[in-house]
Amino acid sequence: MTHQEGFTTTRCSLGLALSGGGARGFAHVGALRALEECGLRPQVIAGVSAGSVIACMYAAGLSPDDMMRAFADKSFNDLAELAVPKDGFFKMTRFIRFLRKAIPVASLEDLSIPTMVCATNLSRCCYEEFSTGAIAERVAASCSIPIVFSPVRIDGNYYVDGGVMHNLPSAAIRHRCDTLIGIDVSPFVHEEKFKPSILEVAHRSYKMISRSNLDADKALCDIIVNMDSIAHHKVFGIKAMWEIAEKGYDETLKILKLHNLQNT
Repeated sequence: MTHQEGFTTTRCSLGLALSGGGARGFAHVGALRALEECGLRPQVIAGVSAGSVIACMYAAGLSPDDMMRAFADKSFNDLAELAVPKDGFFKMTRFIRFLRKAIPVASLEDLSIPTMVCATNLSRCCYEEFSTGAIAERVAASCSIPIVFSPVRIDGNYYVDGGVMHNLPSAAIRHRCDTLIGIDVSPFVHEEKFKPSILEVAHRSYKMISRSNLDADKALCDIIVNMDSIAHHKVFGIKAMWEIAEKGYDETLKILKLHNLQNT
């Protein structure tokens, strides 16, 4: 299901699809910096989970440096509030407040770059793409990893992370752009050690589910940037944001040069 009222129907030259990946999403900030250095600016963007955060910030006019500064003094506890376990261990209330303060635009339809935020509708058991409505609630919904975070209620329906069904939202904008670049900041690695806990079981299960459609979603892109170099970083490891962003910049610049897209 797609909420597309007011979304551009004009075909664009360049689109950008940003995957989920938790704190690894800071690699998207580095990727955007590399794109800018190469003279590339997307005319349409789609984001899932962490990718939706960066997509909306960028489309609202924040520079890569602005985005990093917005998170610079934040910890996981600043963005998530422990809840009495009912439908999730953490509430999204603090995160929604942060988004309202950090993003200078309230509604998706008012962003300077048309942007799709993708989430999973638990009430109707389907994938949804938002291009209108309040940014903070829709981005929070897109970021709500099941069990870890409580679902976000929007218009009477309950939503969780869009990565449950499509962690790379290329299908949302493939038909709207001539060239589509996909940034995957969620490399899958087989960790040597596994310590069972409710949160770890929930997170690792989510990771495996989110990989199920990845090959098909990548196939829709003309250019893919795989962030394998950030595989060892933790999904909630905000403290490593600067290192992750730098690696995102390096990986993206390498791929852009490979495709002769630098300094165009």
